[in-house]
Amino acid sequence: MMNFEYIIHLGIISLFLLVGALLRTRVGFLQKFLIPSSIIAGTLMLIFYNYIAPRLNLTADFLGDLVYHLLNISFIATMLRTSDKSRDKRKGVLAEGTVSIVAQYGLQCFLALLLVFILTKTIMPDLFPAIALTLPLGFELGPGQAYSMSLPWESMGFEGATSVGLCMAAIGFLVGSVGGVILINIGLKKGWVDKSIADKIKGSAGTGFLARGKNGEAAYSKTESESIDSLTYHIALILFCYLLSWGLLTLLGIVLSPFGALADELMNSLWGVNFIFSVFVASLVKMIMGKLDISYTIDNGTMNRINGLAVDLTVASSLGAISIVAIAHYWLPILLLSILGIFITCFILPWYCSRLFKDYQFFRMLLLFGTATGTLPTGLALLRVVDPEFESPASTDYVYSTSIVFFLVIPIILCANLPAYSYVQNRPELMYLMMAITFAYTLACIIAYRILAGKRAFQRGGLFLK
Repeated sequence: MMNFEYIIHLGIISLFLLVGALLRTRVGFLQKFLIPSSIIAGTLMLIFYNYIAPRLNLTADFLGDLVYHLLNISFIATMLRTSDKSRDKRKGVLAEGTVSIVAQYGLQCFLALLLVFILTKTIMPDLFPAIALTLPLGFELGPGQAYSMSLPWESMGFEGATSVGLCMAAIGFLVGSVGGVILINIGLKKGWVDKSIADKIKGSAGTGFLARGKNGEAAYSKTESESIDSLTYHIALILFCYLLSWGLLTLLGIVLSPFGALADELMNSLWGVNFIFSVFVASLVKMIMGKLDISYTIDNGTMNRINGLAVDLTVASSLGAISIVAIAHYWLPILLLSILGIFITCFILPWYCSRLFKDYQFFRMLLLFGTATGTLPTGLALLRVVDPEFESPASTDYVYSTSIVFFLVIPIILCANLPAYSYVQNRPELMYLMMAITFAYTLACIIAYRILAGKRAFQRGGLFLK
């Protein structure tokens, strides 16, 4: 008999995504707070896979694997997009954007590590210290990274690590959606949004579907259909890059195999950050295509659609993969880390964004807030409320800044296992080292912020300055 297991799980995900989209069109609360259909679907899947699926002999193991692979596919699709060299890069705000994003990494990592350090020295001495990093993994990076980078911790003694990471990502999405709408409403009352824009969005609610006869961003065909369908071509290109990434890591594992247990630990860590290798391979493939003058065959719209599919499936699957039993044991640190994440993103981020940026402060802050709690689509959804046609430079400037940020935060990503090793090897100095690294990032951002913001850096005037 044929194996239908994968098809069954994909069908279940699809069913709940359709139900989520339907509920979004009918329930005013979901529209008002811009709750994505994938979040609605994932919440329903959380209930299904914890209480109903076991009775049907179905497990959520497939969902975890799917989240891992979709993360890499999403990064490859994003990296293969071609850039418009004629576009104004607005270098004047590149530094501000970079500092504002890196500051979130530094603050979320350092303050979370400090919180967990205090817990381990007081009421929870046996707490696995790497749980601190589930805050930046879930909030700042997203469910894919939260799953893949916490997966090796389970073999180190952190039971339910992936569920905790995915839970933090889910909380981040809710904070991004609900908190973002609250910030928008505060912005309307305080006059942080121009009156002409405010009049358009007051009382509006998105059903999740465009009006009849209205079309959104297009995807254009780049191939002759009798040869190969354009969508097939783009998916094949992405999966080829993923195959190369797998091959590169596999080859690296063979090279390191003579070093024994140490090599095994290193490879477990590297497989957890496979998305970095995927980005490297995709960049290399795009460069080669450029040299061969065939990069014109890549359609950004199609890549966006594939990336959107990967993100929707990732969000829904990540919620469904959470084990309620596993996270119940860690309810206190999860609660405290969530409160800390809310404080950093809902109060500190708006405060420094309003003083750091010279123009479109509120627009830039909303985009940053959405991405610092969820993913880029969350940030864009919030920005679209106040900037429906993306007429401001906020989104473009953000993309250019992230190209620099990615390389700046690689040291943090590569050192993410230091707290775990401090527990496994009983070497507390490794925890201190990670705290020192993240503090250095935070301190560097504070200094850069002071230089870039000038006299406005510590200007009084409430949460947000105009």
